[in-house]
Amino acid sequence: MTSIVLAGLPRQATRDAYGTELVAIGRLDERVVALDADLSGSTKSQAFAKEFPERFFNLGIAEQNMVGFAAGLAASGKLPYASSFAVFVTGRAFEQVRQSVAYPRLPVRLVGSHAGVTVGADGASHQAIEDIALMRVLPNMTVLVPADGPSAAKLVRQTLDLAGPAYLRMGRATVPSIYAAPDQLDTAFRVGGSNWLVRGNDVTVVACGVMVVEALQAAEMAMARGISVGVIDAYSIKPLDCATILAAAAASGALVTAEEHSVMGGLGAAVAELVSAEYPVPVVRVGLQDRFGESGEPAELMQACGLTAPHILTAIERAASLKDAGAGRRGAR
Repeated sequence: MTSIVLAGLPRQATRDAYGTELVAIGRLDERVVALDADLSGSTKSQAFAKEFPERFFNLGIAEQNMVGFAAGLAASGKLPYASSFAVFVTGRAFEQVRQSVAYPRLPVRLVGSHAGVTVGADGASHQAIEDIALMRVLPNMTVLVPADGPSAAKLVRQTLDLAGPAYLRMGRATVPSIYAAPDQLDTAFRVGGSNWLVRGNDVTVVACGVMVVEALQAAEMAMARGISVGVIDAYSIKPLDCATILAAAAASGALVTAEEHSVMGGLGAAVAELVSAEYPVPVVRVGLQDRFGESGEPAELMQACGLTAPHILTAIERAASLKDAGAGRRGAR
């Protein structure tokens, strides 16, 4: 998928796709209810509130209460989708998520909007860069990070019949709808899956969220330098698609991970943990390097935090060199 193709694709924020699909599944299943923490205009759950006012609950600026309320609804046979900013629904309400949702394995769907630094000018206090780690560490929790609007809608639909809780990470900024491209229209989505968008022999980039587009652009740049690069959209962080990632490790011999999140505890950590135990290869992680975000425009922050295609290209070249160095050491024995 070339940069020219990406430039011609429609753009949509994943939060917008979530709002539309929430209404769609509400029409399919009357057990679906929506909760929000006085942010329905931002999380886009307001569309559900307009169509199903009797099934919508605004709990005010109180995410802890919202999560507890959602747990009660789930225990009563409902399918609650509880939305707020990612930094609040995972951080402020962590104890309630752990004790009232994950531990009893209730089917609560936590939807964190405005995740990552592409929130922009709201600044570090509102930019969730640790939410994947917080949710991933919880037993029973599913963690899904869509790359664009079409994949967000499909992943929301996947959670309709999911047993147990899930966390879905949505963004504020619009991104190219890569799954609207003709060659991606039939791509399947499932909990525990991933999509191998490009195959390469030298390095494979495993990305999630807004970083999938950056990874595709980086792969094209690397190809121009003679490096064959694959790209995997690892939209299911937990459960991770271990078989596909191990196949990529075997096929290319080196991996790069890319996420709009801290390199600690997120996708990069999950991939590194997997391959170190099952198929050791070099893994270079692109993400926030033990720092907070700051206020600025999304593009400026992506650059400042090392999250652009050129940054991924640098990681690709480092991973390739580490692979070559490793091969040299083995050959010298």
